[in-house]
Amino acid sequence: MKSVNDLEPILNHHLFAILKKEKFQDLRPSQIKAINAGLFEQKNLLVCTPTGSGKTLIAELAAMNCVYEKKGKAIYIVPLKSLASEKYQLFKEKYADKKIALSIGDTDSSDSHLQTYDIIMTTSEKFDSLIRHNAPWLKDIKVVIIDEIHLLNEQDRGPTLEIVITILRHILRNIQIIGLSATIGNPEELAEWLNANLVEDSWRPVELHHGTYLDGNIEFYKS
Repeated sequence: MKSVNDLEPILNHHLFAILKKEKFQDLRPSQIKAINAGLFEQKNLLVCTPTGSGKTLIAELAAMNCVYEKKGKAIYIVPLKSLASEKYQLFKEKYADKKIALSIGDTDSSDSHLQTYDIIMTTSEKFDSLIRHNAPWLKDIKVVIIDEIHLLNEQDRGPTLEIVITILRHILRNIQIIGLSATIGNPEELAEWLNANLVEDSWRPVELHHGTYLDGNIEFYKS
């Protein structure tokens, strides 16, 4: 499996038609590895690859194939409201035929109107609130994307994110969790905690060089 065309037999035909309109046609190494690791088999995945390596498309494929196949809702959890808004705009423009919601506001509400939405962009703090308010549509969730999952180790946001993941896994036995990160110090340990297949790759769109800058000159290290 190397190109978007190779996805036709396993993707919902509406989603495949949308992807065919994209400028790219070749799948990136991390995307191929994620598919081989069970992306379309409802396996939990922890994807640890560099920035720009194609993690967002991995999340899209899992979430939107679930939605188009009418298996249930998808939740996209990000650390910042601004990032949630950015993802919301991206998905709303690309998947105009689906109901995309942004839920980042009042943390003292169950947002019952979200019952009718297919995919919901939110932050870990807001989603924690939705869980605590027993939002009635939680039972419909089938795919959960957790962007910047390495923030589990952060003192401020980490505990909330850990609680959200723990509760979700307890109340929803058949969800698929996709964790995304460019940097994780203990990927094997985190993958084991998530009961997830680990997807690692070093490919990046622009080669990275290391060097030292001094007085207007850069001396690059030899690899």
